[in-house]
Amino acid sequence: MEAGAPGTTSIVVMGVSGSGKSTVADGLVHRLGWEFAEGDEFHPEANVAKMRAGTPLDDDDRWPWLRRLADWIGEHERSGRSVVVTCSALKRSYRDVLRDGHPSVWFAHVTADAELIRERMQQRSGHYMPASLLDSQLAILEPLQDDEPGAAISGAGAPEDVVDHLLGALSTARGIAIP
Repeated sequence: MEAGAPGTTSIVVMGVSGSGKSTVADGLVHRLGWEFAEGDEFHPEANVAKMRAGTPLDDDDRWPWLRRLADWIGEHERSGRSVVVTCSALKRSYRDVLRDGHPSVWFAHVTADAELIRERMQQRSGHYMPASLLDSQLAILEPLQDDEPGAAISGAGAPEDVVDHLLGALSTARGIAIP
């Protein structure tokens, strides 16, 4: 178990759009029974409009969004509830905002080959993030570092296998009994 691990865990399922974050988060919620939040729903309408128009977000667009997510995590942490939330969390500085003062945060970095992600993005419907923004996300992605709490796992496999691998890593890191 990580030194000083809190009584709650907030799993932030991270990665570029199309990596499989929502699918993995759904599997985690199904297995753990924890509350879930889709990070995209915390974006202000101006951010959604930019992405829908094919314009990448910049840091100034992201800071208020990340602070809203961090506040949500903090509310649940203080009430003793473990949660799962999706968030691209592409840069270390973004992840630092999410975990600042929130020891419950544990990152699940879902990775995949760029071509597989692009194919997924082109096949999905009803999402405002166009495949044309994938390259900008990949360009700024800073993979999870060894000193950050969490694990990276390929999202290329069957969703249930990805979830199993992440839950194994979570169990090892936090000593959580996995159903």
